[in-house]
Amino acid sequence: MKLNKQDILKALETITAPGEGQNMVESEAVTNIVTFGDEVIVDVTIKNPSLQAKKKTEVEIMKVIHDKVYEKAKIKVNVKVDAPAKPKNGMSGGKQEIKGKPIPGIKNIVAVASGKGGVGKSTVTANLGAMLAKMGFKVGILDADIYGPSIPIMYDVENERPLSVNVGGKSKMKPVENYGVKILSIGFFTKPDQAVIWRGPMAAKALNQMIFDADWGELDFLLIDLPPGTGDIHLSIMQAMPITGSVVVSTPQQVALADARKGVAMFQQDSINVPVLGIVENMAYFTPEELPNNKYYIFGQEGAKHLSEDLKVPFLGDIPLVQSIREAGDVGRPAALQTATPLEQAFETLTKNVVQEVVRRNDALPPTEAIKITTMAGCSAVKK
Repeated sequence: MKLNKQDILKALETITAPGEGQNMVESEAVTNIVTFGDEVIVDVTIKNPSLQAKKKTEVEIMKVIHDKVYEKAKIKVNVKVDAPAKPKNGMSGGKQEIKGKPIPGIKNIVAVASGKGGVGKSTVTANLGAMLAKMGFKVGILDADIYGPSIPIMYDVENERPLSVNVGGKSKMKPVENYGVKILSIGFFTKPDQAVIWRGPMAAKALNQMIFDADWGELDFLLIDLPPGTGDIHLSIMQAMPITGSVVVSTPQQVALADARKGVAMFQQDSINVPVLGIVENMAYFTPEELPNNKYYIFGQEGAKHLSEDLKVPFLGDIPLVQSIREAGDVGRPAALQTATPLEQAFETLTKNVVQEVVRRNDALPPTEAIKITTMAGCSAVKK
């Protein structure tokens, strides 16, 4: 069953937020509702800071939706307390100071990172971009992995070159486009057998050109495929532009999780303070083609999920280790573009969760414009 936002609003009109004289809708306590099929996320802001008030609000919302809308609905309630916060380390009145120079036309910038190389960060970025475009969003990818750019291969555009276009009297790079995704990468400017041997300042200058001297146009999402680790390129990117949030990719084994923990810690540093949208578990299990219902946990089971719980950041989803993902990347057609497959479902779930977290983050913090989500044929779409 597909839940209807209007039905949920009507149900919420029958209950009152703690300490409020009006119902939850009239008092504007309900700040956001997102539906996907039989799943619903309700974001609520209340003025009573007590744990009892928060729990009561959550229970009442779940009960009224089950009673008046759909008894088997899968409900998640996020209760936020509207209390003034003391200014601290770039925070003022609960609002985050976002560093960097805004890029006209780009609503949300999402950095995809990993503490360790080889965990599939670029594969996740490529498929996240493809699925966002498939859902109807306007998407761009900046391949900031200076020393190992792989997005051009994964999008079958490694032989393309960005064109020069005149925009407002200035010469700018026009990103290469495929599958509805705009792409810029250092890989477009080097030969396949040429190593990029640059010091930090040179790499930062090249990235700044691809960011600010490019004609990205209107984008709902610009994905940044960061290099592995926590280093100079990461700092340059976060100083150059206002990052909406970050996604950290890991595999389930301990050696990768230790580095993923450092990746999350980097974004949460007081001097950086970029919201962590969540953690993705890649290569979660192996499923052989001849035994599609079998799962073999080669690298351990649910390690990244447990890490997300430990760090109190959202778990965005898991991606299986299957041969077709590697084949899709090698031939330059992201696996997310497949239809009616478990892989499509896995990347769709991941993408929906990322969109939900971006919406939630934009509701709580400035400055990027919050996108509004509507549900159309089971997919998300932008509502200007």
